[in-house]
Amino acid sequence: MVPLRERLKRFRLVRKLVYAIVGMISYPGLTIVNRLKISGTEYLRKLPKGNVLFVSNHQTYFADVITFLHIFCAVKWRKNNRLGVPYYLLNPFTNVYYVAAEETMKASWVSRLFTMAGALTVKRTWNSGSSEVRRGLDPSDTRKIFRALQDSWVITFPQGTTKAFAPGRKGTAHIIKQQRPIVVPVVISGFWRAFDKKGLRFKKKGVQLSVTFKKPLDIDYEAPVEEILAKVMDAIEQSKEYMMKGAHHWIKEPV
Repeated sequence: MVPLRERLKRFRLVRKLVYAIVGMISYPGLTIVNRLKISGTEYLRKLPKGNVLFVSNHQTYFADVITFLHIFCAVKWRKNNRLGVPYYLLNPFTNVYYVAAEETMKASWVSRLFTMAGALTVKRTWNSGSSEVRRGLDPSDTRKIFRALQDSWVITFPQGTTKAFAPGRKGTAHIIKQQRPIVVPVVISGFWRAFDKKGLRFKKKGVQLSVTFKKPLDIDYEAPVEEILAKVMDAIEQSKEYMMKGAHHWIKEPV
């Protein structure tokens, strides 16, 4: 039997209500308490309504996704690289889902609320208790993402962790190879400085947050999975090459 939360998030009215609530609560933290710089939204205007996969680095559990949703809603209202007054939450863009770890989305009532906003909960195929175990893709999770991509945008974080320069997971490349979506790389920074790991509490104020949408990748879908993943990781600036360059904006300040 399909859980109630899964059924509810299919209703646009429910998702719009969740977007409005979460959006109004989070807006001051992105634009007043901290400063948000957005670039590359011109690439979003040309995208089709379905089969679009956003790949991004990850810095907090929720603040990253919340910011993406704000931006998508603002773009729908023809805002260019800015949020402006959040009246866009009156009629938000809801044609988007995001991939999240199943255990994370069960942690609290807040995470359960976010599930109704369009979370595609998946099992962490690499985590078993306190040890790291890599298993194959869960077929049911893959089908879930495939179905969402058919007529929607999907956000995923190839690293599956908020740790900078963590290796990417092949699952993202398998999805790209099989579904052949338009792949839009996104690079974010500053969120780990401003928020706690969950992205729900302020850790520091006055931080410059940035979200950069890049041009959709030119991908050879017939290429090996390893090659596709390497291209994605380089595009989101989390490859070994970027780590060796000493990308200072990713390195955490000493505790």
